[in-house]
Amino acid sequence: MDSLLAHGAKLEKLFTGTTWAEGPVWLPETQSVRWSDIPRDRIMEYNSVSGETRVHRSAVEYTNGRTLDRGGSVVQCCHGRRSIEREVDGVVETLVDRWEGHRFNSPNDIVVASNGTIWFTDPPYGILSDVEGHQGEQEYGGCWVFCFDPATDVLTPVITDMIYPNGLAFSPDETILYVSDTSSGDVPNGQCHIRAYDVDVASATTSNGRVFSEVRPGCPDGFRVDVDGRIWTSSEDSVQVLSVQGEVLERIPVPEKVANLCFGGEDGRDLYVTATTSLYRIRTTTTQAPRPAR
Repeated sequence: MDSLLAHGAKLEKLFTGTTWAEGPVWLPETQSVRWSDIPRDRIMEYNSVSGETRVHRSAVEYTNGRTLDRGGSVVQCCHGRRSIEREVDGVVETLVDRWEGHRFNSPNDIVVASNGTIWFTDPPYGILSDVEGHQGEQEYGGCWVFCFDPATDVLTPVITDMIYPNGLAFSPDETILYVSDTSSGDVPNGQCHIRAYDVDVASATTSNGRVFSEVRPGCPDGFRVDVDGRIWTSSEDSVQVLSVQGEVLERIPVPEKVANLCFGGEDGRDLYVTATTSLYRIRTTTTQAPRPAR
């Protein structure tokens, strides 16, 4: 524990009052965490300097996961518009919302590679009911992981063999893409694990898909990879830290079901955790893996 958490570190509850907290990202310019309260259709922000939480925007069409692009702008998944969006100075634009004329299901989580390409998962959670989006039909017949190049507008399916792909992250050197499958209990033969794929970011291709780690209790939803390649993942009752071999190194108990997490703080060593009704923070001894140099 001493190697992963700062001496004397304790889990702090920073805010409570959401219905299902998801999609956190650290905003260095404002020293804030931005995250989604999906069923209440709003985006929240916690400022680490003032300690205050505010509603960033409401009536946002059920946003979910988000990250920063190479220019520092927020790119995010939108269930309601079934799209990938970018927000710049409060203005939201749709980057992509269809595959060969068919609408996405409900983009869920998102990462940006070192070459600026945007990789995202597309399970159906936002179209299963009107709770986290708008009930609708799957149009392209699957739930895939896509890579979108905003410089060329080229959209490429990169993983098509999963049931409900959810959280995703690259290894520090971008040779492995980790993706969670959270279909267990939702469909026959559903899965509940993190898979690993060998990846070539330049060509937007993956290969050698395999089970990386089973996460219990519950399922792995969102996760991050630290500078040493360890995976910090959500679960039913804790944040679990996995080694590069997929073994559990540590559990950080959280009193609510964990959805997602991100690193932040002035030096990047604070772990922010979105868990059902609340936002939590705990001090670590590591940081999120930076993008490799282009």
